[in-house]
Amino acid sequence: MHKVTPLVLATLLPLSTGMAWGAETAAGEPAWHHNDSLLKNGYVNNEMMFDGVSLTEEQRQQMRDLMHQARRDLPRINVAEMETMHRLIIAKDFDQNAVQAQAEKMAREQVARQVEMARVRNLMYNLLTDDQKAVLAHRHQQRMDQLQQMQQTQQHNAQRMSELQPTSAQKLSTKE
Repeated sequence: MHKVTPLVLATLLPLSTGMAWGAETAAGEPAWHHNDSLLKNGYVNNEMMFDGVSLTEEQRQQMRDLMHQARRDLPRINVAEMETMHRLIIAKDFDQNAVQAQAEKMAREQVARQVEMARVRNLMYNLLTDDQKAVLAHRHQQRMDQLQQMQQTQQHNAQRMSELQPTSAQKLSTKE
């Protein structure tokens, strides 16, 4: 069961990444998110990847070209597989083996999409100058520091909550 959970969660990510690859901004530039809610929820996209970096018009055009090609080459979200998973979830009897097999199949498809996205991001990154790469490295480190701080805060809060909430055994002993 512990191995299935990450796989099932990984099946939810294709929704966001699939929408991201098809979106374009009003200016005709590629967008990596369907709407701002994905960005607000912490999904990192290519626009955010290059946030804070001044790109030349030539670099922008090359990145647009890469995105346009990537949109054609990216493995598509398999709606039929999502529908199969939905049917397994709403079935009267839960079939763990079938759900696990379906989750693994969907996870393999998601891995293929992520590999393609990473390939394109690598191509885009390599269009940058050393100074632009340094700016990105600095911004990346800032984001990692923020995420680490958030994680520590969440762990601290979870620990405090568990200390404040009585266990089931404590609840029973007070009733007796």
